[in-house]
Amino acid sequence: MKKFFLISICFAMLFSSCAHEFNQVFKSQDNDYKYEYAKECYANGKYQRAITLLDGLVIPMKGTENAQECLYMLAMAQYMAKDYEMASATFRKYCQSYPKGVFAEQASYFVGESLFESTPEPRLDQSPTVAAIAAYQEFLDRYPDAKNKRQAQYRMFDLQNKLVTKELLSAQLYYNLGTYFGNCSLGGSNYEACIVTAQNALKDYPYSKQREDFALLIMKSKFELAENSTEAKRMDRYRDAEDECYGFINEYPDSKSKALAEKYISRCKKYTGEESDSNKDNNE
Repeated sequence: MKKFFLISICFAMLFSSCAHEFNQVFKSQDNDYKYEYAKECYANGKYQRAITLLDGLVIPMKGTENAQECLYMLAMAQYMAKDYEMASATFRKYCQSYPKGVFAEQASYFVGESLFESTPEPRLDQSPTVAAIAAYQEFLDRYPDAKNKRQAQYRMFDLQNKLVTKELLSAQLYYNLGTYFGNCSLGGSNYEACIVTAQNALKDYPYSKQREDFALLIMKSKFELAENSTEAKRMDRYRDAEDECYGFINEYPDSKSKALAEKYISRCKKYTGEESDSNKDNNE
């Protein structure tokens, strides 16, 4: 117990000493001294202290040989401290201030990295994801032979997958809502909304790994739409659903949902066949 108490006192004294030293540096009028201390803080992983000092040195350092490094280091310290919003803004500021600077290529890349780290899960608004993709694209356009080219491309694929997942979740939600009309005050139906959402996703992301999932939702929604239609629309919608089922089987012959597609086809033919027989009797 006594040993633990002594260790605690030592740590407290050391912390107090370090805090006192930092306060002295922070209050110093010697910018070069503050800058060197900030670099030391950064090198030792004390990013918040480095940020505090560097943030106050960016303007005084303008026009000096350390100006570029100071601004870039501030951005990196913010990034390492996981303040990604501030980091992306500071990296972008560097690119705007020094478009041909020593750290311009890395700063451009880290604009995307900062935005990438702050992108939300697929269920949430994906505006940050779109912004991250745009930042990586800008980086690749500006530096087509950059050393981080491949990593930026991989990041873009990951972000696009997040957007695809967002669309899939939206389409699935519409399908799950089914015949609930509480959210269809302007007309239409949830099944139609599911179809439109899934079809747009297939157009926007034609090579997505989740392509079959969208196709399945379209097929299921068209069938349910036919099942729940008025008599006047039922025939056309059953035929459309039947065509969709055949198209699904042709594109995904080994799909686990092939049996479901065949079941739908049988149901569609039953209705359209009855209708055809009725028409034949009337003609006779």
